[in-house]
Amino acid sequence: MRCRFSSRWALMWLILLPTVVGCMVPAGNLTACRTQNSNLSERCRAQSVEIENLKVHARNVEDELVRAERRLAGLQEQLGLSREQLSELDGEATGLRSRYANGDPMALPAEVPRRLRELSEQEESLKFDPATGLALFDADILFGSGEAELRPDARKVLARLAAILNTDDARDLRLMVVGHTDSRGIAGRPVREKYPSNFHLSTARANAVANLLQEKGVAPQRVGVAGFGGHQPIAPNATAGDRGKNRRVEVFVMAPGVPVVGWTETIPSVYR
Repeated sequence: MRCRFSSRWALMWLILLPTVVGCMVPAGNLTACRTQNSNLSERCRAQSVEIENLKVHARNVEDELVRAERRLAGLQEQLGLSREQLSELDGEATGLRSRYANGDPMALPAEVPRRLRELSEQEESLKFDPATGLALFDADILFGSGEAELRPDARKVLARLAAILNTDDARDLRLMVVGHTDSRGIAGRPVREKYPSNFHLSTARANAVANLLQEKGVAPQRVGVAGFGGHQPIAPNATAGDRGKNRRVEVFVMAPGVPVVGWTETIPSVYR
C-alpha cells in the first residue's frame, strides 16, 4: 500500500511539474514590470493634474470673456450716448447759428451794455456784468440799516440808470429787480413791526428801486420785483464785510426774448 501511494504522488508531481515551472517569472522581469507600472501611474497622475489645470485655465478664460463682453456692451452703450449727445449739441449749435444769423432775441443791444458799463465805472455803488446783464447795487449805499427808504445819492444813481433804460435802444428791455439781505434777523421792535422778516425787507427794498425807476419813466409793464431775504447769499455770513456783500439789490436787464415766469409774452406756451 505504501508503494502504491507513493507511486500515485510521484505520478501527480510529474504531471503538475511543467505547469508549476511555466508559471514562475524571473525576478528581473518582475522588477521591470513594477518599475514600468510605477512610471505609468506617475504619468497618469501628472496628466490628471495637467487636465485639472487646463480646466481651471478654461474657466478663467471663460470668466475673462464674460467680463470683456460686459465691457464691450458698456462701451457700446457709452458710444450710443455720446452719439446722442453729439446730435443734441449739433442741434443746439444749429439753433444758435440760426438765432445769431437772424439776430439773437436774448442778446442786449450792444449800445446798452456799453452805457451801463460806463455808468458802473463812474458810480461806486453799482457793478455791471455785461455777460448776464446784471446791474448790482450795494444795499448799504442805497439804504440805511433796516430801512427801505432810498438815500438821496441812491436816487441820483437810479435816475441815471433809468435814463439809459429809456433810450431807444433799451426801450423794449425788461427789468427784474431783486432784493437780498444778510442772514441776521430783523433787529428792534419798531423795525420788526414794519418788516416782520428779511423777506419783507428785501422785497420792500426791491419795490423802492422799482418805484424810483418808474418815477423816472420806465414803464411798469417792463418791471418785475422779487425778494429773497437772506436765502441767496453770495458770501458767507461770518464777517461784517461778507454780510455787506449779501445785502444787495440786483437789477437784471433782459432782452424781450428771455423767458421769465410771470411775463406771458416771454413764455406763451405756458399760458395757452
